[in-house]
Parts: sequence; structure tokens; C-alpha cells
Amino acid sequence: MSRGRERTQPPAAGSGGGEPGPEASALKVEIWSDVVCPWCYIGKRRFEAAIQEVDHPVEVVWRSFELDPGASRVPEGGLAEELARKYGMGVAEAQGMMDEMTRAAAAEGLSFDFARARRGNTLDAHRLLHMAEEAGLQGEMKERLLRAYFTEGRAIADPSELAALGAEVGLDPDEVEEMLAGDAYVEAVRADQERARSLGIRGVPFFVINGRLGLSGAQPPPVIRQALEQGMEG
Repeated sequence: MSRGRERTQPPAAGSGGGEPGPEASALKVEIWSDVVCPWCYIGKRRFEAAIQEVDHPVEVVWRSFELDPGASRVPEGGLAEELARKYGMGVAEAQGMMDEMTRAAAAEGLSFDFARARRGNTLDAHRLLHMAEEAGLQGEMKERLLRAYFTEGRAIADPSELAALGAEVGLDPDEVEEMLAGDAYVEAVRADQERARSLGIRGVPFFVINGRLGLSGAQPPPVIRQALEQGMEG
């Protein structure tokens, strides 16, 4: 759950930047993150602040990254206990980490409520984000999933909850449930994660600007702005 170290460098050779966006002159930013990653939500707010300072259109594509691919849909125990187990620390120390993240989130205007957070596997949430991308609603879906998990205590591993959240941003809930009942977009999620491995991405959030410049971690807006400006120069 660390924010990661700053990294501004070209991604691995041959990785490519994906297909060009609908606006050829837009700066394309691909962001690898997970919907249960607190620094990803904080980083999203900082990124949004940074692009307000950039006089250039920015196209954002959210890429899939599962922090815990083996997570259960209905895990047992609280978040502090899980963090303590994962990082080999005491529960009190894990709670301190969560308190620190809550304060960092508040500084960005976000309200984290880890006491209500319901852990769970995020594969289906990432599949939903790919579905939303095809409908032109990926940005709205990403924000809704993050708020649902960190603020509202919604079960983001529950297909019925995901269908309801999808409906809130304009997707058909029946179509979402039908999609989640099968294996649609699983390969798209896996492709995002394979590309992350090829780029050497080990933590999130991670930003790839115009397929060439990489930035790791929930950096302050001025750092993100500088990276975006570098991306525009190339």
C-alpha cells in the first residue's frame, strides 16, 4: 500500500502506446491502478489537479492492475488484520498506516472509511471498467468504484453491487450482470496486466504518458504536471 517511488523514464522498448485516441492531438495518459488501492485514489485526485494546469487536451485510459489476484470474493477478517498479515506487522502498526492514508486522502478532499471497507477480489470490477470504456463511461465508472469502496463500504466483488454501480453511471444493469456471469473482458484485464509486467510496473498508480514516459506513485500535482509537459515535448 506504499505510494511508490517517483519514476520518470521511458517504458520498456516495444511496449507501444496503444491505439491513438479520438482526438489526435490529445496527450494520452494510461493509468494502471486498482480500485482497492488507496494511493491510486489519492493519485487520481492529484492527477486531476495537475491536468487543470496543463493547456493541452488529455485523454485518460484506465488500465487493470490487481493488487491481490488471489483475493476471495468474500474474505474474512478486517482490513487492519489483513494488512498486518500481508506486510508482517502488528495490527496497531497496520491501523497506523490506514490512519496516515486517511489523513492524506482528506488533504485531497477525499473521505476514507476503512472501518466500512469490504475487501474482495477486483477482477470483476476491472472487467466492468473495460465494459464502461466501450460505452465511453470509463472515467465515471472508475470514480464510482473508488468512492464505493473507500467511502461507502460497498462490496465491489459482488456482481449485483457492480451492476447497481454501473447503472448509476449509465450502463444497463442487466447487461452488466450478463457480462459478469460469463468471462467477457477477462482477456482484456489479463492483457493490461501482461503489459504492466513488460513495462516493469510493480506498484500502482503508474502513469504512462504517450506510450513513452513513465511516472510511478501518487506524486504531487507539480511533479505530475512536469511529466505531462515532458510528454508534450516529445
